[in-house]
Parts: sequence; C-alpha cells; structure tokens
Amino acid sequence: METILDFLSSLPWWGWILIMLALVAIRDIFFQKAHTISHNYPIVGHLRYWLESIGPEMRQYFVANNREELPFNRIERSWIYASAKKENNYEGFGTDRNIFEHQHIFINNAMMPFKLPQNHPNQIDHSFLPCAKVIGAFHKRKKPYRPASVINVSAMSFGSLSAKAIESLNKGVKIAGAYHNTGEGGLSPYHCNGGDIIFHFGTGYFGVRDENGLFSMKKLVKLVKANPVIRAIEIKLSQGAKPGKGGVLPGAKITKEIAIIRGVDVGKDVLSPPNHSAFSTVSEMVYFIEQIAEATGLPVGIKAAIGKLEQWDELADIMLKTGKGPDFITVDGGEGGTGAAPPSFADHVSLPWVYGFSDLYKLFKQKKLTERICFIGSGKLGFPAKAAMAFAMGADCINVAREAMMSIGCIQAQVCHTNRCPTGVATQSKWLQNGIDPTLKSERLAQYFKTFRKELIEITHAAGYEHPCQFTMLDIEMNVDDHNLSKELNKTYMYTKTPVPFNGMQSLKDCLYLGYHPN
Repeated sequence: METILDFLSSLPWWGWILIMLALVAIRDIFFQKAHTISHNYPIVGHLRYWLESIGPEMRQYFVANNREELPFNRIERSWIYASAKKENNYEGFGTDRNIFEHQHIFINNAMMPFKLPQNHPNQIDHSFLPCAKVIGAFHKRKKPYRPASVINVSAMSFGSLSAKAIESLNKGVKIAGAYHNTGEGGLSPYHCNGGDIIFHFGTGYFGVRDENGLFSMKKLVKLVKANPVIRAIEIKLSQGAKPGKGGVLPGAKITKEIAIIRGVDVGKDVLSPPNHSAFSTVSEMVYFIEQIAEATGLPVGIKAAIGKLEQWDELADIMLKTGKGPDFITVDGGEGGTGAAPPSFADHVSLPWVYGFSDLYKLFKQKKLTERICFIGSGKLGFPAKAAMAFAMGADCINVAREAMMSIGCIQAQVCHTNRCPTGVATQSKWLQNGIDPTLKSERLAQYFKTFRKELIEITHAAGYEHPCQFTMLDIEMNVDDHNLSKELNKTYMYTKTPVPFNGMQSLKDCLYLGYHPN
C-alpha cells in the first residue's frame, strides 16, 4: 500500500491528467451506451458535444452578421440596448439593410412635415403618446381606461420571469406611464409597484381559481377591489407560442410563494388545459365577458393568436346583434414569444402577426365593428417603423415582451425554458437574479419606451400627422415580390383601415380616463 501511495505522490501534474483521461476513456468505451460519438471516439468525442453546446453563442458573437440572426438580429438588439441606456442609437453611412428584401417597410413621408403648434403637449414632453381610443367607452363600462402609452409590457407571468425582472418592469412602466400585463401567473407583489396593470388569466385561472381549479368571480372581484392599479381584464384564449395547446407546471417549480400567488398546492403538478372551463361556445364567452365587466366595472378583452376565422365571424355577429362583447382584442403573432413551446407549434401553428391581424381586422371592419374595439398588436412590433405599419393596419396600441426583456438585460440566450437564464430575467435562481438591480433596470425599460415613443412621434410628424392613429394604409408600402416590389398596405392586405376619431393630442392629455402618466 505504501508503495502505491509513494508512486502516486511522485506523479507529476501531467500524470494525473493522463490518469483522468484514461478513466474517462474506459467509461466511454465500456460503461456508457447513450452516446455513439463518445463511445467510438473516447475523450475527443466530448469536444463535439461541448462545441455544440456553445454553438449559438459562437454564431451570435463571431459568425452571424448584423442582420442575420433570429428572432432579433444584432442591429435590433443594439437599438434596444442603446435606447434603454439613453446612448447614441443612430447608425452612420446609410442603412446596411437590403431595402429590396421581402416585406421591407417604407413609410411615405409628406412634403411638409407636421409642425407642432406652441404649447403642444409634445413641446412639453417629447414622448407623450397615449392611445387614441378609450377602452370600454362604447360598452359604457363603469371604469373606462385610456392607456397613457401606445407601447406597453405584454403578458409575461411571475414564474416564467423572475421576481426582480417583474419588479423592474412594473417600476419601469410607472416611470414611463405605460401599463403592465401580468401574464397568466396571477398578480404577484412584484407587479404592485405603482404601474397600471392589465390582469390577465388563461385556462388555469391562476390567482382567481377556486379549490377545484375553476374560475372564481368572487376572488376576481376581491382582487380588483384590493388593487386599484388594475385597469382592465384580459382573457387569454391562446398565445402565439402555442395556440390551442395546454401546459403543465411541474410541482418541482411550485414554491410556496408561487403557490400562494397562483392559488395552487406546493409541489403538485398543475395542468392548464387547452380549453376554458368557464365557457365552451362563443356566445357563452360573450356572456362571461359581460359578467366580469358588470362585477368589476372594468373593461374586459380577449387575447388570441389567429388561425381559422369562423368563430371570430360568429363573435362579430353576436356583437352586432347584442351590442355586447370584448372591449379590446389583443392579437398575438404566431412568431411565438416568451412562452416555451415545441417547434411544431412555434413554427407552424397560427398565423404571423401581419397575416392574422389583417384577416381579423378586415372581418370586423366588414361588420362595421372596428370603432367599438381597441386593437392591441403583439408580435415583434417594438420598433418604431414596425409600429407605424401596425397603426396603419388598424392597431391602437402595441404590447412588447422580448423587447422589454432586452431593455432590462436579456441577451437572447434562448434558454428561457431551462431556468438557467444567464441574466437573471427568466429564471427562479436567486443567485442569477442577484445580477438585476430593479432601480437601474426600471429606468432602462422606461427610457426604451420613451425613446420608442419619441421616434414614433417623429416618424408620424414626418408623414404629416400628429398621432400615429392617423396613419392610413396608403402611407406605408411593403415589398411584396420581384414583379411588383412594393405595394401600399391596402393593396397588400385588401382592406382599408377605419379612421380613428382624433381631436388633437391635447384632448388626449385632458381625458378623464387617461391612465397614470408621470407628467
């Protein structure tokens, strides 16, 4: 035994490395059966798996060009980061985009831009840009709501995002005068830092469910009364990442805090089915909406990714016949978003935003219902030019999720579903969350929103208008194909937007129902 110990103690450092490599090789050849590469190429085969694991990062930083990556390329990410930090977000020497590529957007500028009169609200606040519509006004809800910002935080729940990320977003929307959609994980303490709230629930009814997992009106009314920052209710029918698919929240992820907020049991798997239990038909859904609106006094809307239109047509007919229905519709793009989903769903189920929204808006316009509804767009619209296109198509507000995440530090690592987000944004790891300073990050979210609104206002003025709600489909052109490189939006999507009533920015500022804005 002493001889062996003497031999081992006399080994140089490289000898220990050789022994370790020999043990790995023995393990690869004789014991592990899962990986063919490491069996056939012991030791060296591990290098392949390591290189594969860091492939996305290598391509992101060293291989892909500025316009190549998806879902957000380097130029887009850099614009958000610079805007959030109030840094120079300009680019020099002209655009490096291929302006002849498919679906490239052109905004037709006016010969004479819109000139701000003296004492105009935008002379005082260069980023003042509220929604042109009052949500719930048509249906005479008790507490109608005009969002004080046309850009807002989309549905992302506590649980999928970290506590510090949610806190940063809510404090940020308060500074920016925007609203914060809770996502379907319930209203957490981290949502309650003063920003306007859109309370959102899906088929799991988290936060407003009874002991059997069914919707509880009593709990919703109690929640609304206890939290006056809740300005509207949103019912999720589907989302862009996985429309028509339910989900399971594993018991291992359900901490005591999450269990209390969502109204579930600690450590037990929770099923979110594809369908609602509170209603099963379109007419029942309308009745459900009216019940909630009556009980809470708040505007009530629905969120969905768009595919088949038959049931949407039925909804429009019911609204036309009864004068009842949702106060707003949030259209989610099939591009997916912050929700993790199988590629078969994320890649193929439901339409991209531009197709889904145009189909839906066209349907409601044909029934002369567009003036009753506030249309909210959600699907990579967090850039001023894309927002201008969305407004020209009929959107009244936009919600952003991933863009908001990037403004508070997300680096598009695309590991949201693994609980290993390196920036602490999409993880429940306390250690990783410690990298987020909500005081700093909230300012960055607010600055991104303010920069976005300022640039959207400048584009609007360049087109000769005062507010982006005045954009028409003739103001925007889009590359379609090689034979007819660009068409106005009305020719591309075969409808014209209904004019939005607008009496000047001052009338929006003076509106009784305007949401919180710091000025």
